[in-house]
Amino acid sequence: MSLSPSQDPELAQARNAVLAENWWLVALRGALAILFGIIAFIIPGTTMLALVLIFAAYSFVDGIFGVVSAIRGARKSERWGLLLVNGLLGIAIGIAAALWPGITVLAFVFMVGAWALLSGGLLLAAAFGLKISHGRWLLVLGALLSMLYGVLLFAAPMIGALVLTWWVGAHAVVFGAILIILAFRLRKHRGEQIPTAMATSS
Repeated sequence: MSLSPSQDPELAQARNAVLAENWWLVALRGALAILFGIIAFIIPGTTMLALVLIFAAYSFVDGIFGVVSAIRGARKSERWGLLLVNGLLGIAIGIAAALWPGITVLAFVFMVGAWALLSGGLLLAAAFGLKISHGRWLLVLGALLSMLYGVLLFAAPMIGALVLTWWVGAHAVVFGAILIILAFRLRKHRGEQIPTAMATSS
């Protein structure tokens, strides 16, 4: 009986090695999130339309980074579907927000809440393929933070635009900081050998 992907030590080692080699993509996603959060705090009085467009740009670019990470990882191992779906989700949400920037505040809150829940769930599932030494707990923390943020938005959808801006900014800054810490944790493991069997099969 063959081992499942999560039980195969060679496959798990290959995934961790590839992720470590692409640590800079994780760092870029973190920096982008922090930049978005800072903008949200600097201009908290912005109109909801501007906030929707800023979020659309952030979600789209973050999604691209996620897809690039998945594609680069797929060159060395298999089943990077969760990271790919996470990236495509961000791109889709970004495009939707840009195409319909005039959506109501309530619709925007629900859209962001759904994005946070789905993205957090996908990251949480992907985290279990990451070694503890590579910073698994950081990815789990970031995933749980996103899911909690989504729950809060669904629980209090009628909050004011100013408070929503602060929530969005705070989430982005904290999540971005977690990604940057994770990136430098992964950087320490650069150069670790990918199993020969996995390398030759790519």
